[in-house]
Amino acid sequence: MRSIWNGAISFGLVSIPIKLVNATESHSVSFRQIHIEDGGRIRYKKVCELDGEEVTQAEIGKAYEDADGTMIPITDEDLAALPLPTAKTIEIVAFVGAGEIDPLQMDAAYYLCANGVPAAKPYTLLREALKRSDKVAVAKYALRGRERLGMLRVVDDVIAMHGLLWPDEIRAPEGVAPETQVTVREAELDLADALMATLGEVDIDSLHDDYREAVEEMIAAKAEGGAGVAPAEPETGGGGQVIDLMAALESSVRAAKEARGEKAGASEASEAREASEAEVTELRPRKRTAAAVPKETGAKKSTARTAAKKTAAPARKSTAKTAKTAKTAKSTTPATTKTTATKSTAKKTPAKKATTAKKQPAKSQTQKKATPRKRSA
Repeated sequence: MRSIWNGAISFGLVSIPIKLVNATESHSVSFRQIHIEDGGRIRYKKVCELDGEEVTQAEIGKAYEDADGTMIPITDEDLAALPLPTAKTIEIVAFVGAGEIDPLQMDAAYYLCANGVPAAKPYTLLREALKRSDKVAVAKYALRGRERLGMLRVVDDVIAMHGLLWPDEIRAPEGVAPETQVTVREAELDLADALMATLGEVDIDSLHDDYREAVEEMIAAKAEGGAGVAPAEPETGGGGQVIDLMAALESSVRAAKEARGEKAGASEASEAREASEAEVTELRPRKRTAAAVPKETGAKKSTARTAAKKTAAPARKSTAKTAKTAKTAKSTTPATTKTTATKSTAKKTPAKKATTAKKQPAKSQTQKKATPRKRSA
């Protein structure tokens, strides 16, 4: 592998000459811009905006644009004169636990290889020290015109370095989390745990870029004179909102088990769902019982209340129309009750009617009892 940087690791008073090699590579398919009409390649030319002439790379330098638009030229000599101790040195500043490094800070990855035979011994010493301590080294280094932060760790028998973003380059996650208050039930967490356990672990080496392979197949088909790859059929049932989260989790667990060749019968996910449904159905009998109480007690109510409601019903009627009330009073009031067209008489009529209905049997009994007394006298 070709090295992109030569320098040394500063480990206290120990200096380890190393070469920096890229540990990653991109396999993404790149495209060129062309003129659609004739297929000609589109190229960018570097032109000076003052004289309009195209310039070569050797004629191009650096400059800093001030706030007012003024260009301040910066040369390589200006940058080389800066007091940068990490210009050619990876300076280790601390050893910390790997868990103390935020994964959000991870950037590009590199391999550090010993540069020459004399570097083999100190290189191996640092590697074994990192292994035994189960820690990583935090270092500062300079690359491509700027000072950077790095993390050194052991990968197999090689020291690898991950470029790290500076802490102030990490954005705070403000306004990202859901603002709506959501309550997650224990049964839902149990199903999520069951799904995680079913999916289990995966061999990272078995994962690959399906999209890149599809692009390569399409390019090969077009290169052979074909029309490319037929468009994939849209998946049915996808998208939209999840109506039943429990059902979706249970289906996911079942599908994961089938994909792994396991039996898709009763599982922990089904038991968790049944427990969740049991919790919900326990509340239903209480609601039905509460709703049925008035019906059961209503059948046992006394007929006196029914009569009272019937006699009280006329009292709710409006007395705005005096003539209609007077007619109603005449038809319902006994002959002994006087009828008038006033509102107060119309309101009192139902009460008198009820009183008369109750007192009539009493009068008849009194007359029957009084008659024998007169005869005996």
